[in-house]
Amino acid sequence: MYQALYRKWRPKTFADVVGQSHITETLRRQVAEDRLSHAYLFTGTRGTGKTTCAKILAKAVNCRHPVNGDPCNQCDACLGIDNGSMLDVLELDAASNNGVDHVRALRDEAIYSPANVRYRVYIVDEVHMLSTAAFNALLKILEEPPAHLIFILATTELHKVPATILSRCQRFAFKRIQPGDIAQRLRYVAAREGMTLTEDAAELLARLSDGALRDALSLLDQCSGGGEINAEHVLDVLGLAGNLQTAQMMESILSRDTQAALLLLDKLYQGGKDVSALLGELSTLARDLLIRSTAPEGGAALLSGGYDTAAMDRLSAGVTPARLLHITARLQDTLAALPLSANRRTDGELCLMRLCDESLCGDLTALAARVTRLEEGGLAAAPGQPAGRQQTASAARSPEKNSAPAEPRREAPVTKAVDAPPPWEDPAPIGGDAPPWEEPVSDSRDSRPPLDDRDAPPPDDGDAPPPADTEPAPAARPAPVQTASAPAAAPSGGSDIWNRLIERYKDQVMPMYQFMLDDARGTLEGDLLTVRCGDDLTLESLDCEAVTEVLRSVTGDYLGRPVRVRYILNGKNDPLPREDKLEELIRQGKNYDAFTVK
Repeated sequence: MYQALYRKWRPKTFADVVGQSHITETLRRQVAEDRLSHAYLFTGTRGTGKTTCAKILAKAVNCRHPVNGDPCNQCDACLGIDNGSMLDVLELDAASNNGVDHVRALRDEAIYSPANVRYRVYIVDEVHMLSTAAFNALLKILEEPPAHLIFILATTELHKVPATILSRCQRFAFKRIQPGDIAQRLRYVAAREGMTLTEDAAELLARLSDGALRDALSLLDQCSGGGEINAEHVLDVLGLAGNLQTAQMMESILSRDTQAALLLLDKLYQGGKDVSALLGELSTLARDLLIRSTAPEGGAALLSGGYDTAAMDRLSAGVTPARLLHITARLQDTLAALPLSANRRTDGELCLMRLCDESLCGDLTALAARVTRLEEGGLAAAPGQPAGRQQTASAARSPEKNSAPAEPRREAPVTKAVDAPPPWEDPAPIGGDAPPWEEPVSDSRDSRPPLDDRDAPPPDDGDAPPPADTEPAPAARPAPVQTASAPAAAPSGGSDIWNRLIERYKDQVMPMYQFMLDDARGTLEGDLLTVRCGDDLTLESLDCEAVTEVLRSVTGDYLGRPVRVRYILNGKNDPLPREDKLEELIRQGKNYDAFTVK
């Protein structure tokens, strides 16, 4: 009968155990010097050798002819423990024997001396599955066991074992086995089994096993079946995409080419590739790119090693760590939800769409992506359009992008006597006790006479009026009193203070808040600056200490007195004006068709 490779090639001595020398050397020395403990606790992930070391230790303490702490594997005790006929060495599964009655029966049997060997050994696997009552029943005999009794407990979840049990055991932590050690063991087993295993296939199997040698041997067993076992054969048998196709998928995501990403997913899906395996490979690649971006010096040892330096350089060019972090987090969330998914292909497609276009996420990531596009000058790609084609289209729509901005258009002072200075000009200095947001009565650029002189009747000097085609002197020209017959008062509530200081506010806050400030309007009443927000998101975002401190500081410095700041939600029937934003976009020569102006 055929025996699985992980069972056939299970280590028989401490020297055969791979990657756990810090544990095997200690156990071998304890056996050789006869300094054995009554209870051991082996912890670590699956497939790292916990149960194997427990059996080797059980053979070593009962071996008739031990060799430097290792069992001889030739005496009747070693052979009986290997084939399971030695009743004094009992292996229990706590997952199926977790009740208090099972532990009581074990405790009643443990008091009897062994029949054929020196020690009675109980190997309890997955000990964390015992119930609270079972742990309490085990506690007493574990604290004061007979001299002939040894407990070896094994668990993958150490945090579930009570502290009272931990304090009575010698604890050994099994670490994940390095990919190089796993690949070396796979080549050794393949050579003994007559298999042709290539170097790249061994490294691929070692990476897929995630530090578990038992998993690596199971994968090798699955890929065997005649012929050469290379990396392509491993990918086909296990239903994986492969490094080249995974890198191609990541390149489509980073270039925001939704169509190419979906077509490649469909091609891989039709070829029998598993969606969760593909997303898992994408997650591993995104993690490598993120670590390489955030820790370029010391992060090389943390990489999976599945991609060469040239491919990593090509993929990471021009990508920010924030985007890589978003991609990795989104892939991890999708992978966690796939086991409960009704249609994994659909969930995979939705994940790729959100990765290519963050505005589809519907959370703060979408808002951050929108702000980034604003900062880049409105040249962000449309959903599903790669970056290269997007720049060409944007350049075609606005050929005058690189030309100098036109001189801002200003209204004549005759037609608009009172108007707040545009945001690109510094506010006029404050004079006297007049509020700083009020417009002065006369402008230095306007040569009209004072209002008192304009209202007085012209002097009667008996001269005839000048001819119609003769322009009168500026001092004698009557002012157009229809448009500015009296000095205009400051707007109710001092709303012009916001127009004067908006650019100063935006210079001192983060880019995301700059966009929020464009959607708000402020009014000043006394020492209270009221910020009216257009929606709940703007209100919740601006109402923070960082923005409030900037508004309070800039306004207070401008007025020369401290001010208070509050935030309110703007009424539905009182929409916020957007003329300033449109004029600013036109002035800067940007294509405002890319923005949505409500």
